[in-house]
Amino acid sequence: MKLSKAQYDEIAQFLGHVQPTRQSLRKLKERFPGQSQSTLLSIFSQEYQKQIKRTHAKHHTAEAIETYYQRYLNGVMKNAAAPVLLELANEVDFAPSLMARIVLERFLQEQEGAVPTKTLINSMLRDPSQIPDGVLANQVYQCTVNDCCYGPLVDCIKHAIGHEHEVLLREMLLEKNLSFLAEEQLRAKGYDKTPDFILEVPVAVEGHIIHWIESKASFGDECSHQAYLHDQFWSYWNRILHFIFCIC
Repeated sequence: MKLSKAQYDEIAQFLGHVQPTRQSLRKLKERFPGQSQSTLLSIFSQEYQKQIKRTHAKHHTAEAIETYYQRYLNGVMKNAAAPVLLELANEVDFAPSLMARIVLERFLQEQEGAVPTKTLINSMLRDPSQIPDGVLANQVYQCTVNDCCYGPLVDCIKHAIGHEHEVLLREMLLEKNLSFLAEEQLRAKGYDKTPDFILEVPVAVEGHIIHWIESKASFGDECSHQAYLHDQFWSYWNRILHFIFCIC
């Protein structure tokens, strides 16, 4: 879906004044009814992630971590059923899943007397029933299911959407009777870095000869394009020449 720079800037400006909640997503859809929900959700997620990256460091100072942990302890002591961590994350404008990670890591460090591994923390975030404290497990679960942009649940959704778009692209290529090699076939041939599809017979699109296609199930803002070019696309270009970059 094509979006003008002016339209994108208007959406981004609107998002700068709302919190990353499901209620804000509804407001966004009401404010821009002409845009698809998937486009708005993707922009919403990207703009929020930019904000989190800008403020990430201040939430991970030793002082901030201890403050959050003590506020969590005091909160659950007063009312263990209240969404203490979720409300704390919203108050300080930080992603709920990331707040849960901070407090969980601090809790485990206190329990074990050592810094827990990332593998252990990730496992507990994916399955809070592994957390050896029922109250904290419930708090972490609340953060995970109420986080629109971060966390294991969001990661699963993104993976599923990405796979769905690759399947749709494959079906479109087959429908057009285009001969292609998919990523798994390319890896079997020894390619170290591969796009989603290489066209065995290049095609012309709007005056450009296209050799390969990469699909990204997200909105393509300027930052995303620059990151993908640096991390992936220039290496493809050097190997396989011209391409189509699909962001759906």
